[in-house]
Amino acid sequence: MTEFKGQTLSWQIVNGVIELTLHREPCNEIGSLTLEELETFTASLPELQRESAALIVHSAMNAGFCAGADLRELYEGSQRMEKDAAIRGVREYLERIHRVMNAIDAAPLTTIAAVHGVTFGGGFELALVCDIIVADRMARFCFPELRLGLIPGFGGIPRLKRDLGNAVVRDLLLTGRSFNVMKAQQVGLVSQIAAEGEALRLARATAVQVGKFDRATAIAAKQFVKPIPYEELQREIEIFCDLFSRPAVEEGLRKFVKNQGPQPYLP
Repeated sequence: MTEFKGQTLSWQIVNGVIELTLHREPCNEIGSLTLEELETFTASLPELQRESAALIVHSAMNAGFCAGADLRELYEGSQRMEKDAAIRGVREYLERIHRVMNAIDAAPLTTIAAVHGVTFGGGFELALVCDIIVADRMARFCFPELRLGLIPGFGGIPRLKRDLGNAVVRDLLLTGRSFNVMKAQQVGLVSQIAAEGEALRLARATAVQVGKFDRATAIAAKQFVKPIPYEELQREIEIFCDLFSRPAVEEGLRKFVKNQGPQPYLP
């Protein structure tokens, strides 16, 4: 399937580059429907990559790239089940989202996240599966999960540690603070900074550049410099599920859902 228009995301091939566009209001929260459409995308990747050398992931939402997991859906779903059933459901969801993230991480393409505004939690984790992060000057990065009694669950800790080392992981994870784009570039998270609203344009220019190289060489280079930490990713799922069973998580999710602010995910 070389072109797709879904309820939460779309993709098409533009000038030999796959462009995956997130467009779920208000800020691309990743729930069950987004996961289903991401699974459709990764199932289509073998066909798509025959015609492309690069993939760009970006957002059409003004608020930002992605605010993370759909916590309202998570909370309401868990309230309808017995605790053991809720934990099994969470584990199944995490196993599915990890398969999606791992497929994009390992894709034989140069993958570019073009981000702006809110890039938090699961949205930050989606950006981290990409080879290159291009950000506009208003982008902010954050792992707010500890406020809910949880850790990131979509693979963020192992991937951030792979890319930047444990000190940055500890800072983002244990403080819950956000990094602006200058800090993100300083620590090596962001490779290029664009003017406000220009991240996609810069990502497209970068895709043109990477398309000039021999495909097999680019794939070999990526595999060499970007190992996927499968064991740590599985351990992350185990820790998340263990934490999810605790009363502090239910209370943290309840407070989030009851928050009447327009953007409750902001710090």
